[in-house]
Amino acid sequence: MFDLYFRKNPFGGEYTIFAGLEDCIRFVAHFNFTEDEIAFVRATLPPPCEDSFFDYLRGLDCSDIEIYSISEGSVVFPKVPLLRVEGPVAVVQLLETPFVNLINYASLVATNAARHRFVAGKSKLLLEFGLRRAQGPDGGISASKYCYMGGFDATSNVAAGRLFGIPLRGTHSHAFVSSFLSPDEILEKSLCSCDGSTVCEDFVSWVQTWLSKLKRSKLLAGIFGETNQSELAAFMSYALAFPNNFLALVDTYDVVRSGIPNFCAVALALNDLGYKAQGIRLDSGDLAYLSCEARKFFHSIETEFGVPDFGRTSITASNDLNEETLDDLNKQGHEVDAFGIGTHLVTCYAQPALGVVFKLVEINNQPRIKLSEDVSKVSIPCKKRCYRLYGKEGYPLVDIMTGENEPSPKVGERILCRHPFNESKRAYVVPQKVEELLKCYWSGSSDRRREELPPIKEIRDRCIDQLDRMRPDHMRRLNPTPYKVSVSAKLYDFIHFLWLNEAPVGELQ
Repeated sequence: MFDLYFRKNPFGGEYTIFAGLEDCIRFVAHFNFTEDEIAFVRATLPPPCEDSFFDYLRGLDCSDIEIYSISEGSVVFPKVPLLRVEGPVAVVQLLETPFVNLINYASLVATNAARHRFVAGKSKLLLEFGLRRAQGPDGGISASKYCYMGGFDATSNVAAGRLFGIPLRGTHSHAFVSSFLSPDEILEKSLCSCDGSTVCEDFVSWVQTWLSKLKRSKLLAGIFGETNQSELAAFMSYALAFPNNFLALVDTYDVVRSGIPNFCAVALALNDLGYKAQGIRLDSGDLAYLSCEARKFFHSIETEFGVPDFGRTSITASNDLNEETLDDLNKQGHEVDAFGIGTHLVTCYAQPALGVVFKLVEINNQPRIKLSEDVSKVSIPCKKRCYRLYGKEGYPLVDIMTGENEPSPKVGERILCRHPFNESKRAYVVPQKVEELLKCYWSGSSDRRREELPPIKEIRDRCIDQLDRMRPDHMRRLNPTPYKVSVSAKLYDFIHFLWLNEAPVGELQ
C-alpha cells in the first residue's frame, strides 16, 4: 500500500490544485509489456536473468491494483494522500515513476493557472498562449489542458482544442502585419453586410474614408497624423477574411499614433455593415498606460460618432505576463479586459516542480514508516481515511487523517485534531459538514464500485467552486494563512509509537 502526496505547496502559497488523475487511470487501464519492450529489458538487464521473469512480465497488468483518489480539480494540501495505491508490491512499484510524473506537472500548472486567475479576478478573460515556449509538444498539450482546468478560459493551442474541447482564441501575428506593403495589394475589396442585404464594393476606400474622419475629429485632433499604411492594409485584409472576428495586434509600429487609429477605422467600417469588431491586442510597452489611452480613444469615438458600446471594445494584453505583473497592473490601474499568458504560466517559471512523492505505508497488513532527520520527510504510516471538516461559515477548517478502522468524524461531534509531528499543535473541531476525500477510481478485477471520470468542464467547475469556498486569508498572494492538516489522536499515538519502535537507539561511549 503506497500513498502519493506532496510535502509543500508551490509558489509560496497555501493551496494546490490536484490534477492528472485521469491520465493515471488511463495509464493503468492500458498497462502491459509488449514483446519488443520485453526483448529490450532482456538485453538491458545484466545476465543471468531467469526466463520466468520475462514470462512474468508478459502476464503483467493492473487487474490486481486498486486506486483510491481525491477527485481531480480539488483543492489539496501537503501530507494528505492524493492517491492510495494498493496491490502486489512489484506492480505498484512500477507505477511510482509514471504516477509521480503525471501528477507532478499537471497539479503544478493547474495551481499556477488558479493563482493567475485569483490575481486577475473573475471578470477578466484569461487566454493560455504558451505552446511555443512549453517544454516540448507533450508539455504544451498538457499545459493547455491543465491551465483550462485551473480556471483559464481558452487556449491558442488548436490541437488541445481538438483533443479536449477547450475553447480556442488567438490573434494574428506581427509577421502578418509586417508582410503587407500597402493597401494596393488588396485585390478583393468587396464585403457583404452582416445580414446579407447589401454589399460594400470597395471596403478599402470606406476604411480610408473613416480614417480621414478620425483625423479631422475634434476629440481626437492632434493625437495622430499619417498612420502606417502597411499596417492598415493588414488590418483591412484580416477584416475582409474574418469580419465577425476582427481582433488586431496594434503594436507593430506605434500603438497610439498608428495601431489604434488604423484599428478604429476598420472597426467603424465593419460597424456600418453590421459587424462588431472583437478588439485589440497589446503585446509590448507600458500596458497600463496604453490600455488607458486606447480606452479613451474608444470612448471619444463613441461620443463623437454615436457608435453604441464602442467605448467598451475589448482590450487584450500579452508580453511575458506573470502573477506579479498582473498584480502590478491592478495597482497601477488599467483597462485590460483579457490577458494572454504564456511562458511564465506553462513553464511554471516561478517553481519548476511540485515535489510529489510515493511512499510505502503498509505491506502484508504491517504499517511501514519512512524516517528522516528532517521531520517534514517522515511519512504517515498505515492505511488511512481522509476527511475535510467544514465550519459554520461553509469554509473548510481542517483536513484530518484517521486510521482505516476508526469511526468517521460526525457532524456536530467534537473531534481532537493533532499536528502529525508537533505535540503542542492541536485543536478541537466541531464540524458542520464532513467530506470523505478518497474514493475508488480503479477497482481492478474486484467488484468494488468505481467513480466515473468526469469531463474536463466538470473538473474545471469543481476547481473554481472549491477555490470560491476557501477562506480568503488562505488564498491571498502574500503571507497566506497556513491551512491545517491533522491526524486523529489515535493515529498520532500510533505514528509516534512506530517512530520510536523503528528508530535505531544510539550508544554513547
